[in-house]
Order: sequence, then C-alpha cells, then structure tokens
Amino acid sequence: MPDTTLSSMSPATSAAIARTSPRMRRSQALLTGTAIAGALAVLWTLTHHYGGITQDAHIYAFQAFARIRPALHADIYLSNTSQDRFTIFSPIFALFIRWLGLKLAGELLLGVCLTGFLVAGWFAARALLGRELAMFSVAMLILTAGVYGSYGIFTYAQDYLTARSPAEALVVASLALALSRRHGLAAAAALIAMLLHPLMAFPGLLLLLALWTSPRWNAIGAIGGVSAAALISIGAIAAHVSSGPFAVLDPAWLDVVRERSQFLFLPLWHAHDWDLNARPFLTVGLAFLALGEDPRIRKLCTGTAWVGGSGLAVAAIASTLGPVAILLQGQAWRWDWVTTLAGVILLPAVFLRCWRAASVGPVCAVLAVLAWAFVPVDGTLALAAALLLWTLRGRLGRTLDRYFRWSAIAIVLLALVWGIGNSWTYLAAKFDWNRGSLLLQHLSDILGLKIPALLLLLGLALWLRHARTIAVPAVLTAVFAGTLVLTIPFAFGSPAIPSLTPRPDAFSNWRRAIPPSANVFVDDGSDSPLFAWFTLRRPNYLSIDQSAGVVFSRRTALEIARRAEVLRPLMFPDYRVLDKRHAARHHTAAHPKRPWPKPLTVPLLERLCGDPALGFVVAHPDLGFGAIPHTAKGAWKGWNLYDCARVRATMRGA
Repeated sequence: MPDTTLSSMSPATSAAIARTSPRMRRSQALLTGTAIAGALAVLWTLTHHYGGITQDAHIYAFQAFARIRPALHADIYLSNTSQDRFTIFSPIFALFIRWLGLKLAGELLLGVCLTGFLVAGWFAARALLGRELAMFSVAMLILTAGVYGSYGIFTYAQDYLTARSPAEALVVASLALALSRRHGLAAAAALIAMLLHPLMAFPGLLLLLALWTSPRWNAIGAIGGVSAAALISIGAIAAHVSSGPFAVLDPAWLDVVRERSQFLFLPLWHAHDWDLNARPFLTVGLAFLALGEDPRIRKLCTGTAWVGGSGLAVAAIASTLGPVAILLQGQAWRWDWVTTLAGVILLPAVFLRCWRAASVGPVCAVLAVLAWAFVPVDGTLALAAALLLWTLRGRLGRTLDRYFRWSAIAIVLLALVWGIGNSWTYLAAKFDWNRGSLLLQHLSDILGLKIPALLLLLGLALWLRHARTIAVPAVLTAVFAGTLVLTIPFAFGSPAIPSLTPRPDAFSNWRRAIPPSANVFVDDGSDSPLFAWFTLRRPNYLSIDQSAGVVFSRRTALEIARRAEVLRPLMFPDYRVLDKRHAARHHTAAHPKRPWPKPLTVPLLERLCGDPALGFVVAHPDLGFGAIPHTAKGAWKGWNLYDCARVRATMRGA
C-alpha cells in the first residue's frame, strides 16, 4: 500500500500513548472514531437537505402507494410496462408506508440508505487507503455532487428516496467487501442490488468482475461487450425487428422518447455534460499514475475506467447507430457512476501522494482537489493539467521545483481568499426564515463551499491525532452528538408541497364521487400528479412524471402523446422537454414564449371531457355542469370537481 498517512506522530504523542494501558488506548481509539463519525454526520446534515416527495421520488412513492391501493394500477404510468416491473423496492417501501405513513417512511428509508452508502464508502476507502484518509474520502462523497450522465439530472446519494438509494448503498458495500476479500458476500450484495435497481447495480457487478480478473480480461470483456451491442443494433435494424426487447423504435415512439428523455441520447448532450463526465476518468487516470504501486488501487482504476468507458460506448451505439429498445432501456451511460465513485474515494490519497512529491507534485495535488471542490475552476481542465504535469515530472529540471511549490501555495491562498470572501457574503446575506436557524443556515452555506469544510476536517483530524488524553475525543463526541440534535431536523425539514395535502379525508366528498380507477386531471398550472395520487388516491390523467417510462413501452409513449394533444389548447405538452428547452433558449421579443397555461373555460372543459379516458377535472373556475365545490379551509378552498360524464351528457343534450 502507498504511504498515505497524514503525518508521523510527534515523540511526545508517541510517549504518551505508550504510557497508557491497552484498555485506555482502545477506549481512546473508539472515541476518536466516534468523534470523526459525528463530525461527518454533522457535515452531511448541514450540507444536504431532504427534498421530500420531489423529482423521481414522485414515481417511486406512487409505485409503492399503488401496492396499497391496487386501483391506482389503472394509471397510465403503471398500465403498461414500467420501471416498477424491474424492482422489489416498491413492496418494501409500501410496507413502511403502511407502518409509518408516507412522509416518515420516506425520511427513515432515505436516512438508512444514505448512512449505509457513507459507511460502506468508509470501509471501501479504509481497505484501500487506511483509516485516516478514509475520513476525507467520506467527506468528499458528502461534499461532491457526484454527477453522471447529462443535464445534471442524476447524482449518486441524492437527497430524496428512489430505488437507486438502496441499490447504490449495496453496490458500494459490495465494493468494500470485495476489497476486504469477502467475495461471496460482495457478490450477494451486488445481486440484491440488481433486484432493487438493475440499471444502477449492473455496473457494480461488472466492477466486481473487473476486480476478480486480470486487466487483459477486463479489456477483452469491455471490447467484447461493446462489439456485441454494435452487432445487436446492426442486426435488429437489418431484420426490421418491431416487437420484443430487440425492437427498433419506430419514428412515433422515438419522437416521444427523445423529447421526454433526451439524456438517453449522447448526441443531445451539451459540452458541459461531457466536461463533467470526463472528470472522473481523468481522476482515476491520475490515481493510477500516482498510486499505481498498490495493485488493488491499480486494478480499481483500470476496472472503473473500463466499466465507465464501455458504458458510454454502448450508450453511443444505442443513440446513434440504431435505437434498439433494449440498448436504450439499458441506459449504459449510467455505468459512469462507479468511475465517479472511485475517483472521489481515491482523491484524498492522490492529493497526499502528489503533495509529498517533488517538482510538479504540489501543483498536481492542488489542481486535483480544486477540480472537485472549487466551483470557479473548470474540473476537466484542472485535472488534465495535473495529469500532464505529473507525466512530465522529473523531466522539467530541479530548478523549477521551487516555482512549482510556490505556485501551489499561491493557488491555495487564492482559494482561501475566495472561500473567506464568499463566507462573509453568506454571513451578511439576508436570513431566509423558511430554512430554519440563522446559525445553521450560515454554517450550511459556508460548508457548502467545500474548501472551508475540508480545512475544518483537516484541523479536527490533526487535533485528534495529537490528543494525549481521552478527554479530547470524549468532549468532541459529546459536542457532535448534541449538534446532531439540532442539525437532523434542519436536514430533514422537507418543504411543504401545496399539491400534497396531509388531510385526504378533507376531500372525502370528492373521493366518493370519483370511481377508484377513474382518471383525474388537476388544472393547477403545474405538472405534479401528487394531489390526484396521494390526496384523492386516484389515477392522474397526465403529467411529466407519468411519461418517465416511455422508453419501456410504446403503448405508453403513444398514449402520452395522444393525451398531450387533448390538453394542448390548455397547456404545452409537458413531455416535450427538449422542445421547451429549445424555446426557452431561443425566444425573443419577435418570438415570445407561448401563452401557456391558459385559464379553463367552458369550451376548453368540453374539449377535455371529449376524451373518454378522462373521468374528472379539478379546476378553480366555477363553470357549472353540476360541479362539486370544495368548501373546507385550506389551499383548495373554492376549487371545483367536474364529472366529465355529466359534461358529455350536457353537450349531447344541447
């Protein structure tokens, strides 16, 4: 293993430890570890905030809720092939919802998953780097976004609950077990992850195979897999396959998938997306060169590079050579997340190894960390420069060593000045009363800058390392435990969602009027189906969330497009994300944004209810048709429920 310790103990510290009894040393080590764990927990609770039922958490909560209320399977999202058919997460989540309710179940499971992710990350880092640097690896996992893919949609350890949350934790656990030579348990963890989220777990399984085989077989496997994907694509196109997993998406289906899920198609990625996806590859490349004397690190670097690189190659084939269903649905670009994970875990050791090296080493160390932890720096350029300089070390002459070291110090000072300046800006900023305690808000903003957080952790590590008595870690443990009492509610104080009312019984008259499997359209100007799903407990007519699975089902994709056309006079088709982004970038005074959404009128209501798939409409205007008003206090007071059957009957009578 490379020398990755922070520093050598002072003679006084060594003598003090030698004079203590073995029992005292064990107690001090335990309290030191507990203090470090407490510090990392405080760091997470101050820099992360639970998002609640938001983004992808919508559909995973709905999938679980439909297990409790089977009539919800009539919803367009679940009526055909969907993501729910490939995971055992939904029944598990449903069980906790029955016990604890939706909000508490989501908070508890996310807390368990994120704790498992970070604990497994610590064990993986400890197996590779030792205890001291493992703390900084976990800190980097907390502080870095871990973005992969495009459009900033996906990161590991997201702050809301999905099936990805437990799958990621199990994949990291499998990596830690494999590095500890517990291969059977590692395989078991990866296979359980496959049952929860196959798309996220499959690259973890590939990584295990890469760790268990030679680099030669890694290369053969990666090249063979990419070649197989190309042959599948060419063969499916040549045979005009129109059904089954090897079906080629026809133009109508492909249009919906491209508009809704443009992140599946690599030609639609932006330069910034490629910049973010290049960063982990450059990081593991630098780690390979700097730490490659350790065969386990060398193997991890090559394995994650092959897995992530072959995933991007397969995704490129799926999105350019031919839109074959199974290749697009496999979303192989996600494999890059294990490369990102490995790069972040190895980053502290890369920094320490480079900083201790002569010549260009300190500059490389600073550039590597700032690439991940310093917003103003372009991460890819910084890492590319570090990689180039490291390969040239020893060829530039010793006369330049002093200049390189002073350059590294100057860069560090500039980063510190930036951090201090921005910290002062946050301290002087107006307090947002919706975010809790003033002190916690300021700490959250300052630690979110990353550089101050890393410096504080470095100071803590050095203090604990040179502590001569058990009192220091004991006091710090108590301080961090007390701090967590304040910061945990701060982190899990999820924002209120107007469309998700905690009192569904207040709408009992509406629920009695709506059959359990009838579709409801909520005209509240948003694309959230939460009110229909969780308050009325009825299928939703159309939202962008329900179009998340269009790549898995042609029938769903075409029905989404059809319903969007029904709603077009009222609102722009929300599944057409690509169109909306293009319009947002190119609208001018001569070509203003389209005037959507429009207010509901009698003609528009009659048009909507002309679709037999729509059962009821919830809207604010009172347009007649025997609408049922909501009279109870709250955000929905004065809203009306329209029965489309009655609207159609009135139209026929007229």
